[in-house]
Amino acid sequence: MVVLVGLTAQRHSGLSRITAWWRGLGGDGFVALPPPTRSRYTQSDGHEDAAELFAARGIAGGASFAYWHWQSHAAFDRSGALTGPLYLHWGGDHATVAAGLGEGPPGYRIVSGGPQGAFQLDRVTKRDADGLPDPRDEAGVRQFLDRIGTSRHHGSPAPLTGPAERWLHDRLASPVELPRVAGFAAALELRKALTPDETSRLLAAWQAEYAGRLSAWPGWWPVLNALLRKEREEAWDVAAALGPAAAEILAEHPSPQALATLRAMALAGHDSAVPAWFHTYRTLDEPDPYQTARTLSDQLTDREPAQAALLGALRTAVTRDWRTAHPEADRGAAQAFSALTAVRFATDDRLPHPLRVAAARAAYDQVGPVREEAARLTGIGEAEVFAAADRYETARDGLLAGTGPDLTGREGGLCDIWHRYRTLSPADIRWLRDRLADPATGVQGIAFCLELLHAHGEAGETELLALLPRWKKELTKQYRTTYTEWRHPLVTLTCLAQDLAHPAAHDLLAWWARPKPLWKAPLRLLTHLGAPDETRAAELWEFTVSGGHDTGHLMTWVLLRARLDGTHPLHVAERLIGKPGIREYVLHRVLIGVTDPAQPLWHYALDPRSRGWWQRAREVADDPRLSAGARAIGLAAARGHHVLRHPDQVRPALTEGERSEARAWLDARA
Repeated sequence: MVVLVGLTAQRHSGLSRITAWWRGLGGDGFVALPPPTRSRYTQSDGHEDAAELFAARGIAGGASFAYWHWQSHAAFDRSGALTGPLYLHWGGDHATVAAGLGEGPPGYRIVSGGPQGAFQLDRVTKRDADGLPDPRDEAGVRQFLDRIGTSRHHGSPAPLTGPAERWLHDRLASPVELPRVAGFAAALELRKALTPDETSRLLAAWQAEYAGRLSAWPGWWPVLNALLRKEREEAWDVAAALGPAAAEILAEHPSPQALATLRAMALAGHDSAVPAWFHTYRTLDEPDPYQTARTLSDQLTDREPAQAALLGALRTAVTRDWRTAHPEADRGAAQAFSALTAVRFATDDRLPHPLRVAAARAAYDQVGPVREEAARLTGIGEAEVFAAADRYETARDGLLAGTGPDLTGREGGLCDIWHRYRTLSPADIRWLRDRLADPATGVQGIAFCLELLHAHGEAGETELLALLPRWKKELTKQYRTTYTEWRHPLVTLTCLAQDLAHPAAHDLLAWWARPKPLWKAPLRLLTHLGAPDETRAAELWEFTVSGGHDTGHLMTWVLLRARLDGTHPLHVAERLIGKPGIREYVLHRVLIGVTDPAQPLWHYALDPRSRGWWQRAREVADDPRLSAGARAIGLAAARGHHVLRHPDQVRPALTEGERSEARAWLDARA
């Protein structure tokens, strides 16, 4: 059930009207899932909700369905008004879903995003003879701004009509209402049409209303851009107050002062400013991108994230130069050339060692695609491409020895490379242990490294002692691991302490037993995997079959039971097929996730983009030790993986040879 705020005010709100219409949908092979709760946070959650609903109602698995999730639900404000398009996601047959949704409720319209996209539900609005909305109609204004464009990142905007430009200038007349005018200012400044008077009034209002937090106003960039465009002195005070957020805008207006400001940002540890520094330095001082990269790399020392940012800037510059020289090259060829740059740079003696290491890491999964695309790379011989790939493969392990990924990057990027750590080399183990011993490693990095070491049996008392001084202040904070391949680091640390029979286990378990903070309640039972016994197994099993929300509980029980019985967790999971109280879709994910008990996949759902999940699904499907029913689960998961349906979404990217091999594998099992 959706929790609604201000129910009286919402009785006639957009949310209530849309929900009433939504609940009336269904039939002819189409199901509209109930409106979301916070537990349906992503599309994966929506598909799992559909599987659970179909199982409960006895609906055939091939039915089509639509839903929105909690992130989409942010389109409604607290009063229930629709403040942006409501994205409706779906599964099954696109035409069936489109027919099931129809045109939308009265006063709204539905626009299809095509077979690969979501449907959008939005208000029907009115325009005058010039195509302009009533300024008081917030939905109409929003749609107008979306139509003319307000983003700097979507290419050159179309020119404004005279009436449209006058309408925008009228919106910026005194008095300035900052919360309402960001889009108007952006639309004008994209066309270099923000006037000096408008810029001054916006600047004054901005500095007064957002003093000490200038970047909090979403309309800041057109004001800074206009100040720089007109070479006004106030620009530098504004840029200093904004900090690294201003880097990209400064790079669009290269000057010695912009260069000095960007350099200071980069050397202060703001890696996001490095590409802007590279671009500005190259524009002003050194056209050769390789010399620019060498100069900046020497100043950045060996900070890996900064070197990776610099490498990205160099690859972008070299790829852009290549595209300029070969305008006939399409987007796919440009992507292949960009991949080739990383392969080449790893063994390019013109670049310093830190940049070559960054290139070796960036090219790790690019060699296969580069070899396949060699013929498309205009101006480069295939023999040259193959030679570069051969040099890379010879040098890669030496360059990457004792290194690892950026632990502060996005979680999805770390999940994408999880399969590389299915076995750990001695150099991997040293690197992971060094990261845990480093006080600068944050919670995400601790979770990543500790999970790998513990799962592979390489975590010991040294790692425990390194983290114990930090657990109360740092590891007792909420950290979502729903869509990661690792657990909350305090869960893993508690399991380790119990396995080692260390005295600290008592304090850790006492903390888990307390009622607060509330976020830890769903995770407490996951600590039973450490030093398991029958009592803990029984408690965990009782929860697992209770119907409570599973956040790793069944997987934990399977791994725990396997430890107690001295058997492979696959066989434990296999025995649960068809057992009352076990949700099928959770068991299917667990069966594949525990294929390798030395590196279980803790992701909340079967990740259809992941190479690791694809590999494990195939292993289950081909495992002669398993029953036909268990193997069928693996085969079904493989068939539903993006390797076949959306291969461009698989990470790391697949070669055409790998796609062909995957198709042949499935065809052989049809």
